[in-house]
Amino acid sequence: MKVLVINAGSSSLKYQLIDMTNEKVLAKGLAERIGIEGSMLTHQVYNKEGEFKIEKPMKDHTAAMELVSKALLDEEYGVIKSMDEVYAVGHRVLHGGRHFSQSMVINDEVMDAIRENIVLGPLHNPANIMGIEACQRLMPGKPNVSVFDTAFHQTMPEHAYIYALPYEMYEKYGIRKYGFHGTSHKYVSLRAAEILDKPLKELKIITCHLGNGSSIAAVKYGKVVDTSMGLTPLEGLPMGTRSGDIDPAVVTFLMQKENMTAEEMDNYLNKKSGVLGISGVSSDFRDLAQAASEGNKRAKLALDIFVYRVKKYIGAYAAAMGGVDVIVFTAGIGENTPDIRSNSCAGLEFLGVKIDEDKNNTKGQEMDISAPDSKVKVLVIPTNEELMIARETMELVGE
Repeated sequence: MKVLVINAGSSSLKYQLIDMTNEKVLAKGLAERIGIEGSMLTHQVYNKEGEFKIEKPMKDHTAAMELVSKALLDEEYGVIKSMDEVYAVGHRVLHGGRHFSQSMVINDEVMDAIRENIVLGPLHNPANIMGIEACQRLMPGKPNVSVFDTAFHQTMPEHAYIYALPYEMYEKYGIRKYGFHGTSHKYVSLRAAEILDKPLKELKIITCHLGNGSSIAAVKYGKVVDTSMGLTPLEGLPMGTRSGDIDPAVVTFLMQKENMTAEEMDNYLNKKSGVLGISGVSSDFRDLAQAASEGNKRAKLALDIFVYRVKKYIGAYAAAMGGVDVIVFTAGIGENTPDIRSNSCAGLEFLGVKIDEDKNNTKGQEMDISAPDSKVKVLVIPTNEELMIARETMELVGE
């Protein structure tokens, strides 16, 4: 059975076609600049070299899906003979709000709930809806499944997700911590248990999804008890361009001093802050490492702040769970930056954390980087959100 995985953005659509009999990716691609001049689809087949590109106007996501279909069926670069070979479609949906604690087969009720949560995910949910509707038009009758970024975190206890605001704001607007990157945190938690050959229900795991957007989760016996992102992905660690945790009074102070509107302040915190704002160099950690090695103090400061915050969250979540058995590093930075992993673990020996620097000298591959005498296992696990979405889809609609 083949599952098509869709991750729709406002002007882009990423996809993978996965054969679930062996979990092999048959093809993947990206439709970009949807609704914008210069739109293009780039398509890759895993047993063929090179890329297949289609440069053609895509006025909307339905047009983009038509090009995806054309690429999948192409005589040279296609991997299926008919779209009927696609058994189901799994969609990444950012925000499920309070409605969903698990993935759902999409029907009218689910779509209405996703629309209700646009207020919580104003940039992503509308794009996710467009992707779903495009698939429904192109492949009528095919099962579509929504896999929510927030769902895995909905096991958090009330004392972890409620903010210290007047309680009626939670009742009225749903203001609370939701958490994100849930599909990634779930995948690496399950994989960690497999690697260690232990039941997930017996492990206390801290998962560190470190990329341009970063979040950390405390997974106790298979359930999230806390996570660093909040109502939106702005809370938590400093990221590429996001501020992460700050004193809320900074917001009103800067709005008054800089005469910013609410929209301008939101853009300032989400697009101009983080390690970009600190360093003045880049939001890319590779650029920061290069600049720091050349003596740029602000680039080094940005990196120091990032690893300090990672370390603080690891310590806090070990306390929240009453200990930790496993720490997992994943996503672009977590998988590919040995220095970030090493510096984030330095000083955590009191928790029983000790890494082997030779094993840690690895990029992009699954690895146990724990020292032989480390009481806590430290793992690098490349995330695979698309496979997790495909698995969740099959769990709901598979025969």
